[in-house]
Amino acid sequence: MEVLASMSGSVWKIVKAVGESVEMDEDIMILESMKMEIPIMAEDAGTIKEIKVAEGDFVNEGDIVAIIE
Repeated sequence: MEVLASMSGSVWKIVKAVGESVEMDEDIMILESMKMEIPIMAEDAGTIKEIKVAEGDFVNEGDIVAIIE
């Protein structure tokens, strides 16, 4: 399953690493946009297969930021 950025912003902090398991609605990373912190959460339980961004990267709304399997 692809995890998408819910809005444009900079990747402030990556909370989970590849290989870690996540539960539904658990934070994977946090974006910073307009001085607000926006959590990007897992939409389903699984294991992080790939993180497609690094801290400091800018993402646009709808960009794929992680893959969960």
